[in-house]
Amino acid sequence: MHHQERMSAPLAAPPGPDGSATGAQRAGAAVPPDPTLPAVLLRAPIAAQTWRDYVYLAVAAPLSVAALVTLVVATWFGLLFALGVVGIPLLSLIVLGAREYGALPRFLARTLLGEAVDAPRRRQPRAPGFLPWLRASLGDIDGWRAIAYVVVSFPVTVLGTWAVATALAMAGVLASYPVWWKVFHPTHTDADGVVHPSGIQFGEFYVDTWPRALGTAAVGVAALFVIPWLARLVTTADRLLVRGLLGPTRTATRLDDLEVTRAHAVDDSAATLRRIERDLHDGTQARLVALAMHLDLAKEKLAGERGADDEVARARELLERAHRNATDAIVELREVMRSIHPPALDRGLDEALATLAARSGVPASVDTRLSAHPSPALETITYFCAAELLTNVAKHSGATRAAVEVTDDHGVLGLRVTDDWRGGARVIAGGGLAA
Repeated sequence: MHHQERMSAPLAAPPGPDGSATGAQRAGAAVPPDPTLPAVLLRAPIAAQTWRDYVYLAVAAPLSVAALVTLVVATWFGLLFALGVVGIPLLSLIVLGAREYGALPRFLARTLLGEAVDAPRRRQPRAPGFLPWLRASLGDIDGWRAIAYVVVSFPVTVLGTWAVATALAMAGVLASYPVWWKVFHPTHTDADGVVHPSGIQFGEFYVDTWPRALGTAAVGVAALFVIPWLARLVTTADRLLVRGLLGPTRTATRLDDLEVTRAHAVDDSAATLRRIERDLHDGTQARLVALAMHLDLAKEKLAGERGADDEVARARELLERAHRNATDAIVELREVMRSIHPPALDRGLDEALATLAARSGVPASVDTRLSAHPSPALETITYFCAAELLTNVAKHSGATRAAVEVTDDHGVLGLRVTDDWRGGARVIAGGGLAA
């Protein structure tokens, strides 16, 4: 019983055909122009997104190392005890742990990178118990995808963070070279014993003059404008990994959309049937009742006529037949309305099932344990399923007792009808049970 809706609307009106602002834009706040490429490049070292990228890498790299180490150690123990009782449950816990770990990268990506990735929907075991839980855990595709993310993102995040950190350190050293070269007066001695007043050496090239020092600083400053794009490249790669391995798959998203669409269709059909039921109750049935009353009055009027006129007798017979047909139509119409929406459901599913069990051909008990009130469509479906099952019990089982159980486990409505006989119903060709 999960419902999710997403709505989107444009935040600003698009420009006119000639590129000018539309009336909605002119009437509202001024729209800031898009920054040009030179402005973007010049603002890169101090841009807010750049610093968010740096913070993301500084946090994600240690997490990636810790996650991979934990995965390797846990997997080693799981394989070590794989032949014992502990090994397989431990492997299932690894899968579940990796799934839970995926919440951290998704949180970092959403908070620092602006990449909102929905968590995959958790699939519940089909039945209670340890073995169904173990089977569902080991078969959790999203958990295995999270393990793949831990393995694949490690080189991307760690090596990328190392490259960015090293580049930043080198750029800082180069950019500040004239300062610390002048303050500390470092020296290098070449192979010939010549002392060079240089703090940086590239082979036989010594940065020992002011022009060379200023040129080195210029290279360092230029690197500070390039390194943000290297960090952006690393975070973009990790963002794609988060989206591809820690988010719901296209199939899962499609299934969720289909479930939402199905839920809407069921609710709409239930609402349509209720509307038809009300129309029949308030319209057609009322007219048939009025017709039966008028026919009854006509019968009484003709009954007061004296004589044995053939036409009067014929009219009485026709009125009697019309009255009987109208009464039968009212009864049939009421049965149709009950099949559309049983009146007992107006008092709740538990009372409706209790009424159904009281009318059953086999004595039946009802046990309803619901944590939330189901939708009208689910109540109607559950009622008619229980009615069909109780009918089959009465017709085919030969049982003396039956039980109806309705449960609500993690939002999933379950119906179970049992009896005290051996079963053995025979299915006929084309569907249905043999009478």
